[in-house]
Amino acid sequence: MCNKRLEREKKTITAMIELYCYDLHKPASGLCLDCADLLVYAEKRLSNCPYGITKPTCAKCITHCYKPFMRGQIQKVMRYAGPRMLKRHPFLTFWHIVDGLRSKRIIK
Repeated sequence: MCNKRLEREKKTITAMIELYCYDLHKPASGLCLDCADLLVYAEKRLSNCPYGITKPTCAKCITHCYKPFMRGQIQKVMRYAGPRMLKRHPFLTFWHIVDGLRSKRIIK
């Protein structure tokens, strides 16, 4: 994945999962097993996105590429971490907002 936006999206989801796990699961080191699995899954889904470099932000995408259980897990992470990202990761948050404004909704 050589696209800067997709790499930044990977960094953003990593930061969100780390924030969620460290705050709520308090692992001794690294991520807990569930969060580590979720991160691997999310990165795989980003790498295999059918839209490639034209990928919109997930909020504007009509294709649900996460399995229902994992989708529920990532939604929990985003609901928790989203409001806290501005304070802990202001640049990632800024660029995620900009990417959301730039991307167009994909319609089949």
